[in-house]
Amino acid sequence: MGARALRAAKIAAPINAAILLALGTPAFAQDTANSTINAADTAWMIVATALVLMMTIPGLALFYSGMVRKKNVLATMAQSLAAVAIVSILWVTFGYSLAFVGDGPWLGSLDRWFLAGLTMDSINPAAKTIPEALFMLYQMTFAIITVALVAGSVADRMRFSAYVLFSIGWFIFAYVPLAHWVWGGGFLASTGVLDFAGGLVVHLSAGVSGLVAAKVMGNRHGYGSENLSPFDLSLAVMGTGLLWVGWFGFNGGSALAANSRAVMAITATHLAACAGALTWGAIEWATRRKPSVLGMISGAVAGLGTITPASGYVAPWHGVIIGIIAGLVCYWACTWLKHRFKYDDSLDVFGVHGIGGLTGTLLAGVFAASAICGTSGLLEGNPKELLIQFYGVAVTLVWCGGITFALLKLVSVFVPLRVSAQQELEGLDITQHGEALQ
Repeated sequence: MGARALRAAKIAAPINAAILLALGTPAFAQDTANSTINAADTAWMIVATALVLMMTIPGLALFYSGMVRKKNVLATMAQSLAAVAIVSILWVTFGYSLAFVGDGPWLGSLDRWFLAGLTMDSINPAAKTIPEALFMLYQMTFAIITVALVAGSVADRMRFSAYVLFSIGWFIFAYVPLAHWVWGGGFLASTGVLDFAGGLVVHLSAGVSGLVAAKVMGNRHGYGSENLSPFDLSLAVMGTGLLWVGWFGFNGGSALAANSRAVMAITATHLAACAGALTWGAIEWATRRKPSVLGMISGAVAGLGTITPASGYVAPWHGVIIGIIAGLVCYWACTWLKHRFKYDDSLDVFGVHGIGGLTGTLLAGVFAASAICGTSGLLEGNPKELLIQFYGVAVTLVWCGGITFALLKLVSVFVPLRVSAQQELEGLDITQHGEALQ
């Protein structure tokens, strides 16, 4: 019996070791005995990070390229690809450190310059149950898509070299400070501004910057007089689908944990997208007798952008209300407002993301539920929170709008912002990248 037991033990040893590794031994599951890292939270945040990156490539790249003309499809995709590459390098170099390390009112520190001191044991105080490296990557994907969003306002006419220079400057001087002010312990956070997943930091910042850029650069050749119809709306629909699913990681991941709050945020997000799509489609049905595919996907994205700042602060059914409001105000901004002031925001970044982010930020101050986030909104008898939200909106508008204007003027000193009239007629694919769709 002793010999048999010994043989059985030898056979079972590697199996037992594998089981222990799978279940998580202290050395495997945690870096130190005192680590607060949670395996479930970490797994969810890895998925959320991948989902948000997917929103830019290929999500936003498809969404934008499907709405421009055929001769500019590749150039539009190139802008999204450039945003991923540029922002990723700048983020790990100094962006993350300045935005999320240190608690100064205006800017963080350079303690994580080139990720210095980042180890397997590191955690950020803002996300104590996941590795700091994962928190850094997750926040990086937000910076990426914000820079990429701005490009939609100047599609069809911005020189690629100018876009690269502008993106670098905008990331440094607009995005990084604002992210710190709102999410990194800066003065807006201290004031009590609510922005769960990026109404201010992502959508309003990109929207107002896009509006300023569109005004500075002027309208496209033929705007208002020629047919500038989208090349392939099926690409835009596919992009919308990827954005929609990716938004579950965008808003749900902003809980920074695999918990009920993440699920509540995802539910509100999905309902807002549905309500936004139906509302926009209903308006077109009532006014044009035909709901368009472009209108429905625009409404869905409007609902997604508008629920973003409020998603982790409100009950799921509020997502329906916010989505309906999003469909109404963003439709108005993309039609009446745009035509009234005669600006050529090519892909309606301001109308959808800017107005959506602004509206959602204010609605967070209306619908915030203390049972969910510990802060009461206007409906729970706290009108002060709505005033605080107005303050956050005003700061974002002034800062990002001013920085964008200054950067464009500075970049224009070194390279022309626009392609020539002849290059615009030929298309940016061939003139900026030497290739074109056949």
